[in-house]
Amino acid sequence: MKRAAEKSSLNAKTCSVEGLSKYEAPQTESETLTDEEKKRGVIAFSSGNHAQAVALASMEAGVRAVIAMPGDAPKSKIAATRGYGAEVVFYDRQRDDREAFTRGIAESEKLTLVPPYDDYRIMAGQGTCVLELMEDVPGLQALVTPCGGGGLFAGASTAARAINPNLRCFAVEAETADDTLQSFRKGERVSIQPPPTIADGMRNQSPGVLTFPILQRNAEDVLTVSDDEIVSAMRFLLFRMKLLAEPTGAASVAAVASRKLPSEITRVGVVISGGNIDPETLLTLLGN
Repeated sequence: MKRAAEKSSLNAKTCSVEGLSKYEAPQTESETLTDEEKKRGVIAFSSGNHAQAVALASMEAGVRAVIAMPGDAPKSKIAATRGYGAEVVFYDRQRDDREAFTRGIAESEKLTLVPPYDDYRIMAGQGTCVLELMEDVPGLQALVTPCGGGGLFAGASTAARAINPNLRCFAVEAETADDTLQSFRKGERVSIQPPPTIADGMRNQSPGVLTFPILQRNAEDVLTVSDDEIVSAMRFLLFRMKLLAEPTGAASVAAVASRKLPSEITRVGVVISGGNIDPETLLTLLGN
């Protein structure tokens, strides 16, 4: 990593029980539910990390949770979500509109929807991940985070720039799932076809309605990385740093390691968001 930047400080949100960065967000959301909403329960849609976070927060709050997941979600994420007591229902990523699918169930069963990113309370919860980083590592010049729907970047960049308004912020996505980059360049939200990438948390077809304007304000640029670069970053994290990161979580490290940042930046804060991956998938990726 020193070849790519003089000092890269990693904020690894992979080492908790749930192995993800998003627990704070649903926990924040669950604390705002009314007693009536708690009685009825909540519903969310997610390929895995938000699903587990909502399931765990709901279990701890004694609230029923229903999670809509794509049929091709990693088996480990499905098992973990069920392990936290949630009911899992599946949709077809290629055929179904996941939000419409989930809202239909929410309306029929009167469940409260907990969005994965397009909610200000979710963004606020996700933003807490950089507070300790900013405190522990003063003098950062830039912040780099993975970007799927944009909630993590929106929350993290807002929190970080509240501490250091001059901080340069960069969102990272897979180059074959570049809905955010296309939107950023065009100045408006762009929709793409279901993208083929190993980073399942980046298979969004468009950035969030609420998250995108924040990204436009806070992002200096949107960087993209290839699947091969992501795998290289995963290998580095696992064998050199002893950290297991899923493809989406490792994308930020891939951007730094592949020198996608401006060359004058030498002190970088890097958020690694998620350590949930099927063993078989991990072996295949690292073996290749």
